[in-house]
Amino acid sequence: MADSLRDQLLKSGIVKQVREEKRPSTPQGGKSFPQKKGGAPFKGGKPAHHAQGKPQGKPSAGRSQEEIDLAKAYAIRAQTEANERKRAEQAAAEEARVRRERKQKIQQLLDGKTLNKADVEHVRHFEYGGKIRRVHVDADQLKAINEGELGVVQQQGRYLVVTRELAEQVKAIDAHQIALLVEPGSTGSVGEDGVPDDLMW
Repeated sequence: MADSLRDQLLKSGIVKQVREEKRPSTPQGGKSFPQKKGGAPFKGGKPAHHAQGKPQGKPSAGRSQEEIDLAKAYAIRAQTEANERKRAEQAAAEEARVRRERKQKIQQLLDGKTLNKADVEHVRHFEYGGKIRRVHVDADQLKAINEGELGVVQQQGRYLVVTRELAEQVKAIDAHQIALLVEPGSTGSVGEDGVPDDLMW
């Protein structure tokens, strides 16, 4: 009876149709077909996505919050450092601008008023900027410098002999530009610059 039913199914084409459906899905056939067919979509389909998403949901949210907080901290730090650099650059630029203006004012004061001479026989040594410097003068200028009647101003790498009045004007603008200015009436063989007045190296 079973054989005749099978034969009838084969003749009708139903069994053949079922076997053809089994072949591409599972090579083994049998009961494993519905399990593999049902299990396959879970690897890459929505069920697998949901299965992976649910257990990772809370830890992922925790990491995201931690990353957000860390990113905010880095952003605040970067902004603070940027602001500090900007302030430092602005301060340096302002200081450079002030120095340029001072030098321009001093240059305007000195134009045509320096007393340096060519072919002079004396050298006046003095300490400036932590080093011993010198300026060439004649005998009268040497005496006037030692008595405080003349001064020496440093401008653009040169040492310029000027009147005391002009030296005081330069000092009011920028005291660092005064290389040598002896106080009148100072006693002793060593001037206030720490160098003997009559030093003639």
